[in-house]
Order: sequence, then C-alpha cells, then structure tokens
Amino acid sequence: MSKNHESAPLDQRRPEGVTDATVSAVGKVSEALEYADRARGHLYSFHQLTGHADLLLGEAVEALRDAGHHEQADRLQEDMVGRNVIEDRWTFQIVEDFDDNYWSEFRRHDQQIRDELQSGVRHVFEAEMKQRRRTHGRRHHEEKP
Repeated sequence: MSKNHESAPLDQRRPEGVTDATVSAVGKVSEALEYADRARGHLYSFHQLTGHADLLLGEAVEALRDAGHHEQADRLQEDMVGRNVIEDRWTFQIVEDFDDNYWSEFRRHDQQIRDELQSGVRHVFEAEMKQRRRTHGRRHHEEKP
C-alpha cells in the first residue's frame, strides 16, 4: 500500500493514471466489502444472542424443576438446551465457516484489487468526495486531522 498517497492532500491521493471509472469500480468493491463487514457483525450478534438464549433456557429449565415441573423441564433440557441452530452446527461453527470461506476471501480480493488498480491506496473515491463536498477554510471541514 502506498502510504505516500494516503498521507497526500486529498486531491493528490489518486495514483497517477488511475481513471474515474477505475476509482468508481474499486470504490464499489470496497463498498460491497463494507456491507459484508456489516453482515458479519450481524452474524456475530446472532451468535451471541443465540448463545445467550441457550444459557437463559438452561436457567429456565432449572427454575421449572425448582417449581416442581420436572416433565416440562426434562423435555426442554433434552430437546432444546444445546441444540444445533442449523443442521449439525452451533452458531460458532457458522461464524467460523463464514469467516474462513467468505469474509476473509472477500477481504483478500478487495486488497488485491486495490493493489493492482490503485497502488494499494484506500478510499480514493471517498477522499475525492470529501474534497468536493467540504467547505474549504471552514472549521470542521479540514482536509486532514
């Protein structure tokens, strides 16, 4: 990745010879990855929420037993506590499969596209948009930190 380009003024971030069409296309790849990142976050939420639900169900089973409802507690314990959420898998296995077979590959491709087409420079599209949209010379519209 070319840190020189990323530390350059916003209007000089684009590597020489890179066209508007290329910047737009590479930006779309990165935007798609950002959506996959968001999906990954939701998948981790699903993982944590489902795991917590299973732990709470275990507590509910104990509460049913304590209240004298052994038949119902046994039924929940045997059928639901620790149950796979999809065939043969707990959520951690879904997360691992997603990370290994989709998300990490997507990240690799995004990096490769940027390396090949923009000298590895990130967020060229966004940097140029910021340059166009900010009010030059106005506080809170500075080019860089």
